[in-house]
Formats: sequence, structure tokens, C-alpha cells
Amino acid sequence: MPACTQGNEWETLNREFMSLYTQGRYDRALVVARKALQVAEQTLGPDHPDVATSLNNLAALYDTQGQCAQAEPLHKRSLAIREKAPGPDHPDVAQSLHNLAALYRAQGQCAKAEPLCKRSLVILEKALGPDHPDVATSLSSLAALYYTQGQYAPAEPLYKRSLAISEKALGPDHPDVARGLNNLAALYRTQGRYAQAEPLYKRSLVIKEKALGPDHPTVATSLDSLAVLYHTQGQYARAEPLYKRSLAIWEKALGPDHPDVATSLNNLAELYKSQGQYAQAEPLLKRSLAILEKALGPDHPNVATSLNNLAALYYTQGQYAQAEPLYKRSLAIQDKALGPDHPDVATSLNNLAELYKSQGQYAQAEPLCKRSLAIWEKALGSDHPNVAASLNNLAALYYTQGQYAQAEPLYKRSLAIQEKALGPDHPDVARSLSNLASLYDTQGQYAQAEPLHKRSLAIREKALGPDHPDLAQSLHNLAALYHTQGQHAQAEPLYKRSLAILEKALGPDHPTLAAILENMAALYTKTIRLKEAEALEERAAAIRAMALGCTELADQLPRCLGCGAVVGDGISHCYECRPK
Repeated sequence: MPACTQGNEWETLNREFMSLYTQGRYDRALVVARKALQVAEQTLGPDHPDVATSLNNLAALYDTQGQCAQAEPLHKRSLAIREKAPGPDHPDVAQSLHNLAALYRAQGQCAKAEPLCKRSLVILEKALGPDHPDVATSLSSLAALYYTQGQYAPAEPLYKRSLAISEKALGPDHPDVARGLNNLAALYRTQGRYAQAEPLYKRSLVIKEKALGPDHPTVATSLDSLAVLYHTQGQYARAEPLYKRSLAIWEKALGPDHPDVATSLNNLAELYKSQGQYAQAEPLLKRSLAILEKALGPDHPNVATSLNNLAALYYTQGQYAQAEPLYKRSLAIQDKALGPDHPDVATSLNNLAELYKSQGQYAQAEPLCKRSLAIWEKALGSDHPNVAASLNNLAALYYTQGQYAQAEPLYKRSLAIQEKALGPDHPDVARSLSNLASLYDTQGQYAQAEPLHKRSLAIREKALGPDHPDLAQSLHNLAALYHTQGQHAQAEPLYKRSLAILEKALGPDHPTLAAILENMAALYTKTIRLKEAEALEERAAAIRAMALGCTELADQLPRCLGCGAVVGDGISHCYECRPK
């Protein structure tokens, strides 16, 4: 973060810089920061501590704009000045070490960041004592570095010690305590420990509202964090008002064109996308992108992320021609701004590969998947959860092509990594189990598939609750397994429960429902229940027509008198609304 100290013209310039930086007016802030540095160098000499402060401020601005190559030499010069002037064991040196480490972490260079974080912590503990609030901040930074690398076990005690120091030194209702609670909650959320995360997020929110008022931007951050937790668990109705309140706070506090507003718009759009409300999501993503391009420039990494999100929306709707140029532009920005080996580049490569895979362009997808995997392994180590996700993607590419012998060991390695890194009951483990089970399903190895499907189902029910869309997917997968084996009595209630969950979570006309309806129709046909089968087939066809934009056809279709869902001809109520 930028620092603000004192000194006549220089002090005035620093105050102006801080105000502009906080408002997100980075172009003007850059002019002021350069002027402040020039004044400090001319009046105090190139090696004065105040020059180090100006260098730090200018570097922080470049950090925010994603201009890492310009920020790094400034951070290094600031550090060199402080090591020479106050001395190598001064807290200001610790701050410079922290800032340079943060730059390396943002670039995915965790191996370069770690020794800087550790040295910063040692300096602060020695200079200020083990219970100083600055030590708490340093502990939190080291924990965040481990968190980024998927090293959750060493991160947790650091976050806890940081929180304990803040509570003792500052009192239980200080905003820094709220920040510590939020960090620990984020760790638990990532590990799938949602029940432990929720009370921490809520306490953090209460502290911030009490200390800073209900309309402070920091309150918006807490609202977003709690909303993400609910979003992850499929509790969309609880997430939406939090996202909307967060967005309103950001717009009021920072204006409609601030980058933080763009982030909030993106979060709300992702919620709508999860529910299949694509028409509501698209304008939010487009506005988010426009804000970031204007505020940060067209080549900023955050613009690349925004392009990725908009492309993903088009991809989900099968609008591949619209998605591809966005994915490609995103990848080009990240390659240029972050370097070819950055983890964000790996994410973009994977997204583009998935697009090609969906279009059957397997030869184009495979090298992208492999490069993505290589980047993750180099940047974060071979046992990181993101490596597992990348292995899953490459396995899925082979699976789609019927190359089962190549897919199986990748799925198995992915599963092993996730179980080790996240624990045996994490939702990501459930996804890997489901993928491996589907591989066995396809090969007719039902005895191997069934226990994997059941374990995936049990994990999701426990971790996500009985109404999450991912649970519906597990129910559908297990039902399809029984259906394939002619065990219709076991399959039907699973299909029905899966359908009921998705109708409740996503609405009666979501595209995901079509596959379940078609499978149920096939089951009814097999069991000579032809009228029921026909009704389900018609409803599935109607949903697919609506997903493809055939609104005129959809408007003419019969609908349930209870909930409005599409039903077959001559049917007044869908299955759920039918009088029991």
C-alpha cells in the first residue's frame, strides 16, 4: 500500500496522491506521484528515506494497474534506500520487503516472495515485539502466500495467531480484527469448511458496520465475501441481496466508474449465470468490462479477467463464435502483462481449450491443456489443487475422444491430489470422484462406478446441503447408472429428487433440466408409461428451444397452472405441482 508522510510541498503532493489513489483516479495519481518523487529527490537527495516513500507510492500505483515490470525496480530501490538509511532491521525495511513480496506473489513467483515475507516478519518481531499489530499484518501476509500455494495447513495457524494478536492489541471490535476474521473465513471456505467460515464472515461484517458505518466500502467487501460463501453453497436467494447491497455501497462511496464497482458487478453477474439468468448477467459483465478498460487501460490483467468472464457466459450458452475472440484477447493480455508462465495464463489457456473441446477441435485443445498443466506445476508445485483441476481437464479431453486408458491415470492423480490437499470430504473431491465414476460408466464397469458415485453424493450432501445443484448432478449420475443396468425402481426416485432440486434452485425452465427430463422420459418408455414419457419429452424439447432463443415457439407452449413450467399437451400441472 502507498504511504503518506510529511514535508511542505512534498507532503501536499502525497496527500493529493493518496486521495486520487483511493478514488481510483490512477492517471492523475500517476502525475502527482511522479512529481512528489521529483520534489523529494531534488530537495533531499536520491537516498533520503522520503524518496523511498515516494518510490513506494509510485510502485504501489503501478502494482494496482498491473504494471509489474515498472513496479519492481521502484520497490527494489525503495528497499535499498531503507536498508542503508534507517538500517536493515528497521520496520520501514520490513514494509518494503512486504511490498516486494506482494508483487512477486501477484506474479505467481511464490518462491521469491516467501523469504521476503519471512525476513519482514523477523524484523518486525524483533523491533516491535511478538504481539504488535504490525506483526499480525506480517503473519497474515505469510499466511496468504501459503494459501495461494494451496498450503492450507501452514496458513491456518498463522492466520489464527494474527487474529489473536489483533484482538489482544486492538480489542475485539477493531476493523483489523474484522480483516483477520475474513481471512480465516476465506481459508475455511476454500477448504469446504463452510459451517466454520459463516460465523467468522458474519462477525467480521458486524464489526465493520459498527466501527465504520453501514455504507463504508470495507463493509461492501464483507458483504461480498459472505455472498460468495452462500453462492458457493447454492444458496442463491441469500447471496443476491448481499451482492446488490455491496454494489450499491461501492457506487455511492466511489462512484459508478471505480474498479471495485466493476468487481461487484461481476460477482452479481456470476450469481445470475449460475442460475441460468443469462440475460441479466450479460449487461452487468459488459458494464464491468467497460469500467475496467476505462479505469485501468485495455491491457490490464483485470481487464483480461473480465474478458474471460464474459467469454464464459457466451460459452455456457453455446455462443462459441462470440466467446473465442474474448478468450484469445484475455490470453494475449495476460501473456504480455504477467509473462507466459503466470498462473492466470494457465487459467486462460484452460478456458480456450475447453472452448475448442466443446466444438470437437481436440487437436487445438490438447496443447493448450498441456501447457496450462505445465504452468501450474511449475508455479505452484505438483500437489496444488489447481494442478488437480488441470489434470481433470486434460483427462476430460481424452475421455471425450474415447481415449480412456489415457484419461484414467490423470483422473486418479487429480483425485489423489485433492484428497491430500483438501481432505476427503471436500466438494472438489466429489467432482473428481464423479468424473472417474463416469469414465467407468462409459466402459460398462458399473461395479467400479457405483461406489464412487455414492461417495460423491454423500460428500455433496454433507458439504453443500440437500438443495444444492451439484447434489442434483450426483443424484442424476447415480440414477443414470441404475437406469443403464435396468434397475428402474432404484433410478426413478433419484431422477425425481434431482429434478426437484434443480427446479427449486434454478427455475423450471433452466437448460440443465432438459437432460434429466429426457432420461426420465426414457425410463418411463422402458416401463410402458408412454403418456408420462411423452409429456416429459415435450417439456425437455421446449426447454431446449428456449435455450436456443426460439421464444415464439416457447411462448405457445402449454405451462403448469401452478408454477408456470412448460408441460406436455393436455397436462395442467407439472410433477411437483400435481395434487398428491
